[in-house]
Order: sequence, then structure tokens, then C-alpha cells
Amino acid sequence: ERMLLYLYMLSGVSIYFAESLDTIGDNLREVKPQVFTAVPRLLEKVYDKIIEKGAGLSGLKKALFFWAVSLAEEWEPYGQNSGWYKFKHSIADKLIFSKWREAVGGNAQAVASGSAALQPRLSRVFNAAGIPVMEGYGLTETSPVIAVNEMDNRGFMVGTVGRVLDDVEVKIADDGEILCKGPNVMMGYYKDPERTDEVMTDKEWFHTGDIGEFTGPKHDFLKITDRKKEMFKTSGGKYVAPQPIENMLKSSRFIENAIIVGEGKKHPAVIVVPNFENVEFWCKKHNVKCGSDKEEIIKNQKVIDRIWEEVTNCTDHLGRWEQPKKMELCATEWTIDGGELTPTLKLKRRVVHDKYSHLIEKIYS
Repeated sequence: ERMLLYLYMLSGVSIYFAESLDTIGDNLREVKPQVFTAVPRLLEKVYDKIIEKGAGLSGLKKALFFWAVSLAEEWEPYGQNSGWYKFKHSIADKLIFSKWREAVGGNAQAVASGSAALQPRLSRVFNAAGIPVMEGYGLTETSPVIAVNEMDNRGFMVGTVGRVLDDVEVKIADDGEILCKGPNVMMGYYKDPERTDEVMTDKEWFHTGDIGEFTGPKHDFLKITDRKKEMFKTSGGKYVAPQPIENMLKSSRFIENAIIVGEGKKHPAVIVVPNFENVEFWCKKHNVKCGSDKEEIIKNQKVIDRIWEEVTNCTDHLGRWEQPKKMELCATEWTIDGGELTPTLKLKRRVVHDKYSHLIEKIYS
């Protein structure tokens, strides 16, 4: 973010800051930005709000809305869809997608997404709607960009962080870790040679701590699969990469946050923070008496069953050893102030493990 602010100032453009997480939608409509940056969790929240409005429609309007959503999920860049698709898309764009663009100011020419993995489905949906979300990747130690998607030169591929920047080298280590070398890589941590030696090989290759691979027709698009330190092994010897599974779960409008646990256990499990706003809406719609108290809501068996259905639907394509076998709901929302999330809305795993150890113990007791 600091690098981007310098770039904006260098380019002579105006910079606007959202007043709070709750007012971002209003601020976007007020400012009508051409470019804005967003972490994936924010884009997920924007998408959830859009879907929530669609779910509140009825009859033909509702049918048209979800027809447009399903169409957006099939979108491919560079006109790769069929002519019939393009015709249907033009109708959806006029009736539905134009309203989505207005929801983010109606003027967005590029949305930079970083700090965590963006769900490929969200990338398709936003780009299909004419909101060009470009995902990038890098660390503070790499100044910070290593790779980024961009529409020019066919440099965009859904599910990847784009091509590596010019003059920057990336290679994949034997264990899958992404290593980086180039003028963007730091000289080292200030007055901390020991820590520097831990992440630098021969003072050249920086060890990012991320697991990834090259993909695409020419194998020149970088794809991030997980954080090296976050992978864990079950008692059966199977490795589980939690972050991709958590991202799948957070695609559900009923799930605000989730953490996969199970290191050294027989099977993985999940702790879920429900999206209470959507859960309460569902309860009212289906005449489920769940009350408004969060502790009451998470004890309601119909709510538990509905969220478990979401968990199984989101993960049924995974290997059996990766699928969560049990679930506990958490009534406390995870926040930056509460210590569970970083300023970019990533999970602080150790904090969550410590604060909610009683839920983990309950799962495996």
C-alpha cells in the first residue's frame, strides 16, 4: 500500500481513504474512483452484498439476477467465450452488471487485489461485470511486487497472480517454495543478519515462504497454492494446505470466516464464524426461530445443519484427507481489534488457535 501511495503521488493523482470498513460502499459511490486497491476479503464482502440484494428480489427479477451471476461465472478473458455467450452477456450487462458497476462508483478501470489469494470465481464474476480486478503478488521484502495480472499483452489469467515482472527472476524450489531474485529484493533485515540468513540463499535468492507453481500455455503465469508454514500433517501422514480450503469456505454467503485445524489429528476439522446477517435473513425466510443472540444462533440445530451443508458443498471435490470431518461454530466475529486478523484481514493462526483452543478440544475430544 505504501508503494502504491508513492506511485499515485508520483503520477499526480488524487488519493482518497475510506472512512471505515462499514462505509466503503458509500465512499466508492461518492468518490467514483478510476483505480482502487482491495484485499480479497473486501471484494468478498462486496460480492456478498450484491448476492444478498439479488436474493431479496422475487419473480422474474430474481431469475434474471441469478442467470446473470451464473453467466459471469463462465466468463473467460480475451473473447474466448462463444458468440452466443457474448450475446447473452450483452443482455446481462445492460440489465444487471451495469448496476454492479454503479455500486463501486461506476468508473473503475482497475482494481488491484493483493495480500491474500483471490477466489477464481470472484475474479471471473467481477471481470465479467466490467469491474477489472487484477490480482498481484509480492512481499514487503520484494519492494513489494513480484508478479501481477494486467490486461495488456494477454497478461491476465484467472486463478494466477500474473506474469513475473521484467528484470525479476523466480524459481520454484524442490519443496515447492517460491524463490525470488532481482533488484527489487531487499538487502536484508536491518541489523538482523541471523534472520536475513534464514531467508536469503547466498545473499541472492529470497525465500518467500509461499508455495507455488508456474502454469498457463507457456508456463509463465505464477500460481500461489499455500503458505509453507501453514501446511500441516495429519496423524495419517497426509499434508493439508489450509488456506485454499478456507478461501473455498468463505465463498459461501453463510460463512464470514473459517480456520482449518487438525495438525497431528486423524482428520481436519473447521471452526466457522457465521455471517450472522445472512444467517438471520435465512432463518426469517424459512421460519426458523433462532433469535438475535449470536450464542443462541450457533446452538440452533437447523442453523448448524445449514452451515455444515455449505461446508460439505464447498469441499466435496477435495481429497478425502483434506475434507473437514467436523465443525464448530464460533459466536465471536474475528476482527483486527480482537487480534484474530491482520490489518489486511488475514488470519493470525496462532492467535485463533490460542483463543479458541476450547473449540478445538471439543472437536477432537
